[in-house]
Amino acid sequence: MEVVHERCCGLDVHKKVVVACLIVPGKDGRRHKTVRSFGTMTADLLALADWLSEEGCTHVAMESTGVYWKPIYNLLEGQFELLVVNAQHLKAVPGRKTDVSDAEWIADLLQHGLLRGSFVPSAAQRQLRELTRYRKSLITERTRSINRLHKVLQDANIKLSSVVSDIMGVSSRSMLEALSREQSDPSQLASLARGRLREKRSELEKALDGIVKSHHRFMIVAHLEHIDFLEQAIARVSAEIEERLRPFEAELALLDTIPGVSQRTAEVLLAEIGADMTRFATHRHLASWAGMCPGNNESAGKRKSGKTRKGSPWLRCALVEAAHAASHSRDTYLAAQYHHLARRRGAKRALIAVGHTILVIAYYLLLRKEAYREIGGNYYDERDRHAVQYRLVRRLNNLGYQVTLTPAAALA
Repeated sequence: MEVVHERCCGLDVHKKVVVACLIVPGKDGRRHKTVRSFGTMTADLLALADWLSEEGCTHVAMESTGVYWKPIYNLLEGQFELLVVNAQHLKAVPGRKTDVSDAEWIADLLQHGLLRGSFVPSAAQRQLRELTRYRKSLITERTRSINRLHKVLQDANIKLSSVVSDIMGVSSRSMLEALSREQSDPSQLASLARGRLREKRSELEKALDGIVKSHHRFMIVAHLEHIDFLEQAIARVSAEIEERLRPFEAELALLDTIPGVSQRTAEVLLAEIGADMTRFATHRHLASWAGMCPGNNESAGKRKSGKTRKGSPWLRCALVEAAHAASHSRDTYLAAQYHHLARRRGAKRALIAVGHTILVIAYYLLLRKEAYREIGGNYYDERDRHAVQYRLVRRLNNLGYQVTLTPAAALA
């Protein structure tokens, strides 16, 4: 088999040890393998880099094992041609029962050019990803804290959530703080309502008539303090993300023109897929990489499960949230697509399909540097007018009506 890379190395990465198999050409014309083990501390990884440089290694491949490949990638980046390989492509090979044989197999495949590296973004984009993903974790934790507060209120017979839509709103927050200060008169608590919530004062008095004990007040204070801390942390991380994305304000503005895509969702999209779409051959490659398209499982001419593959959970979550927001927009193609699919395939599949469409739209907006152009919520009706007429007339006939269609132009 043809040798593509003469001097290459395969790494079997673990938490505490890295096994390296280096393949170099010998004086006798044969390929010589050298296997060495290194620790995962910074000094050990620098020693690994020095050894590979001394031996003239040009290409290094490793499995994407959790997060343990990242320290090695950070130190070797820029010195060698690095490939981070999907472990699923290697695990099915029999006969490899040790770390040494793992490293040898990776090196053998690498020297013959049989490994395909995963997409690893630039260092700046990786840092941005960490920030957006950390912000998502903070937002999730904030939601959990609000749910815990809701449980405390239910235990105290406070039915505030039955009257107000957001227990963390301005009026609700004032009532909760008053409750924590041992204020128990429902009428006085209801008087703290502001705006349109004042119209529900009588309902609020009934909802705030509960049995609030000392431990309830303690937990209300604790949850409110925790929520305040999380909101401050979210604001700090958001400010850092905004600062790092200042060079991409034009791209953010383009993504913000898509229905359902907010400023925060646009930031997540740029962090996950980047602004350079030329790294993906087509929009289909991007959708496949993101795991937002149907799976391909066909055998003996039969199409089996079309379950989507595993992609980035952070990107999928952002796209589904954007699809949910777009499905509630008015007179838009994305809303029409959602309702068109949800009737036949269900809400969840429809959201994935709309999320896929949003990703494809984002691909072309970033590639062509053009803003989104709305084609209207009546797209499916205009696409095949005769089919729509036939379907509606048939439904009326089934209800016992006799329908005659007359064009509006003829009436004029």
